Amino acid sequence: MNFLDRLRDATERNQSLLCVGLDPDLSRFPHGVAQNAEGLVDFCARIVEATADLVCAFKPQIAYFAAQRAEGELERLLRRMRQLAPHVPIILDAKRGDIGSTAEQYAKEVFERYGADAVTLSPFMGFDSLEPYLRYPDKGAFVLCRTSNPGGSDLQGQRLAGVQGQPLLYEHVARLAQERWNTNGQLGLVVGATYPREIERVRELAPTLPLLIPGVGAQGGDAAATVRAGWRGNGPIIVSSSRAILYASSGPDFAAAARVAAQATRDTLNAAREVR
Repeated sequence: MNFLDRLRDATERNQSLLCVGLDPDLSRFPHGVAQNAEGLVDFCARIVEATADLVCAFKPQIAYFAAQRAEGELERLLRRMRQLAPHVPIILDAKRGDIGSTAEQYAKEVFERYGADAVTLSPFMGFDSLEPYLRYPDKGAFVLCRTSNPGGSDLQGQRLAGVQGQPLLYEHVARLAQERWNTNGQLGLVVGATYPREIERVRELAPTLPLLIPGVGAQGGDAAATVRAGWRGNGPIIVSSSRAILYASSGPDFAAAARVAAQATRDTLNAAREVR
């Protein structure tokens, strides 16, 4: 199956719109988990095992591994995730953005070295910075559009005077991703849960694209408002929560607590989908 098929299958099988973000911060590890590279694998694998039947995707963030010189451990973790949750797609949160042969190498890193199903990308350098990833026809790519951080407004909220209709930059990105850039139907968009009005606007402009929506939980995004703004029958959403689930407990019961937090979030998202 390609990425979208895997996403739809996991969404249906687990009755879930929830993605658990794997952002393993050594300083927040519970007692008993080693604060080293090996601990990264152990901690994340236990979270995956505890939540595998509750999610539509997992989203490991590469920086938490690279900062600890643990890229090899990240490879090992993704292989372990395939064993623990073979039906759940993996989105590598890398936010790459470069052109030419450099982008080709980044694409090889993401899809061949790590074996991820999809990746997050910055569109700032244009389509030729995205195209090398689209040469992998069974993979997906999520383009940053309206991100969850306040500073995103510095660029994403600016009007483009030279474009017909003078859209905001994030609106222009949404249109390009829905139309001209989406040559093989592989693109999705990243839109922050902290901006539900913008989620709704992106969904208007990109009615069929999958939306990866981070920011629920510790960043303050409202889960129900997110679903109301972004979920439509023909446009999948993937609502990501990281810290609120990973660090639901600082004790030895952290994996069980993560499961409880994930189940509560999944149920909230599903309830909002039914209302919508």
